[in-house]
Amino acid sequence: MLRLKNDKTMQQELWMSWLPQEMLKLSEELSFVDKILSDERFFEPFRERFNTRTGRPTVPVEVYVRLMYLKARYGLGYETLVKEVSDSISWRVFCKISLSEKVPDATTLIKLTKKYGDIVEELNRLLLEKAKEEKVIRSRKVRVDTTVVEANIHYPTDASLIADGIRKVTKEMQEAQELGVSKGEKVVDRTRSVKKRLARIGNIVRGRAKQKMQEIDEVTKELIGLGKAVLKRARVILQECLVEPAGKAISRGLNGSLCLLERVIAQAEEVVSGNRQIEDRVVSLHDPGARPIKKGSVRNPVQFGRKLGLYESAEGFITAYEVYDGNPSDQRVLIDIVQKHIQSFGGVPVAISADKGMGSRQNELLLSELGIKRVCLPSRGRKSQERRLYERTSWFRRLKKWRSGIEARISTLKRKYGLRRSFFDGNKGTKVWAGLGIFAHNIDRFALLALKG
Repeated sequence: MLRLKNDKTMQQELWMSWLPQEMLKLSEELSFVDKILSDERFFEPFRERFNTRTGRPTVPVEVYVRLMYLKARYGLGYETLVKEVSDSISWRVFCKISLSEKVPDATTLIKLTKKYGDIVEELNRLLLEKAKEEKVIRSRKVRVDTTVVEANIHYPTDASLIADGIRKVTKEMQEAQELGVSKGEKVVDRTRSVKKRLARIGNIVRGRAKQKMQEIDEVTKELIGLGKAVLKRARVILQECLVEPAGKAISRGLNGSLCLLERVIAQAEEVVSGNRQIEDRVVSLHDPGARPIKKGSVRNPVQFGRKLGLYESAEGFITAYEVYDGNPSDQRVLIDIVQKHIQSFGGVPVAISADKGMGSRQNELLLSELGIKRVCLPSRGRKSQERRLYERTSWFRRLKKWRSGIEARISTLKRKYGLRRSFFDGNKGTKVWAGLGIFAHNIDRFALLALKG
């Protein structure tokens, strides 16, 4: 049963009147955030999709939304969030949890986030709608850029991926035997052999040998042999699981792991044969959708995760965002994110600025057709005299300088709001993770501008 508000907070507990009022008072920032989130419009998406009167009462929506704000705002894990809210009277007051109530459990919050994940984007839209009504945001001038949200995976190498696949498939085969689905000879655990070879690769990398790559390839071939032996045994167990009724659930997971291990072994064989440029390379068995992306970072030349497109207004709000499957070109991302902003925000900006990677003659024409009067997209390569004069105009130069400010915004989102690395898996999970961080950022921006004004 869906609960929107916590009725218990409406009842003043007798002993709360004995506490000093300073302990119950919110900070100026939290007080304004509380006022923003108390708007009834934020309950509508939950009411439309999850309104039911059957089953146990859920965690109140107003409690859940406030807990998720604190989590994204301060970069807390679920268990840490529950502990901090339990120990803080002011945070309990902000989250609408009375002092006699128990804070929702961490596992409950995880399940609710999976359930409510699709609503996060709608909450961002409603927040921007409220900011627009109160004239905090006008969105007449905007800038666009892309960044990478890293997946929660270790740095991938062919050897480590094979080791992960062997470990995962072996564990699933052992589970099948423990349940009695497979009655053949005991599964051989090759974890020790794998660890020895990974240790040898580590010693080669740290050593001074001149032919490091050749020696690493030789050890990788040994791991490929171990992987193929595991695959051979796993295929037999998979057939046994498909026959037994109790093994159908295990067979789905085992089949997926087998396919991934086969792909990892195939790409490792390509590498040791001399072809080190492989398209659609698997970089993780935990999150197969993660992609290797180059964004020109000196510290991390290649990042493993997903591309995120961001659309920022002159007031500092992120008015549109999108997580992309694979690594599409920035030129395609530009038109896609602009159209999404127009649909959600309901207005066309006067001016837009982006970097050279998004610039093209076609994009300029498309943005002009959408009704954007000033389009700042610096061209690449050699420029004609007419183009040079166009890019030297005062408004073009101002927009070009102003665009670089989005880099600072991206840095803030990564440092303070968790967009450096997503701890949710898959494209959908990454979009929910990014949406929660952007929602918290936009609320803080709303509060800051409203308090200043």
